Amino acid sequence: MGCFWSPEALFGHMPGVIRTRVGYGGGTTSDPTYRNMGDHTEMVEVVYDPGVISFSDILNAFWDNHNPFNINDYKGRQYLSLLLYRGDGQLKAIHQVLAWRGEQGKGRPDTEIAPLTAWYPAEDRHQKYYLKRHPDAIEQLSRLYPTHEELVSSTLAARLNGLAKGYTSLERIQKEIHTWPLAEEERSLLLETAKRIKW
Repeated sequence: MGCFWSPEALFGHMPGVIRTRVGYGGGTTSDPTYRNMGDHTEMVEVVYDPGVISFSDILNAFWDNHNPFNINDYKGRQYLSLLLYRGDGQLKAIHQVLAWRGEQGKGRPDTEIAPLTAWYPAEDRHQKYYLKRHPDAIEQLSRLYPTHEELVSSTLAARLNGLAKGYTSLERIQKEIHTWPLAEEERSLLLETAKRIKW
């Protein structure tokens, strides 16, 4: 989907997505980094609740939000239209969505589809990129999530990263938090934190 910053915010704002991380995959180079990616592609890992959002919904968001017909060969494999799947169930769903999109006249995308074999998280500075452009947001969230890993793995950070990019609204996030299976004290803490952030 190109640079991984925007896709992470896109998927992160979607109800049912539990957490997102950016990283590198699809290649063979050992221990890739942003400056030495080798044959890997910038990727987003999406962990989701299938009881709230379907894999098909995620696939349609993937294809609806980048141009999979001409992005390939731009900057080599770094910005490739690439989809890595886990297991036969996901592969079957991919083919079903592609067939449906074909019936809708959307064409066959030039997307490379391959099994996930290795995935490497990107450096900390790339995780939740848009959220991190708001120091007060990070300061407030750090009170809830004391380590960087806890922060970037949180559902709230995923939603607020989407908000920082303009994909959602604070009102929508607050409404969704009321549906999360949380103890009332934890829910109140999340709501208060989200409301307190100075954007």
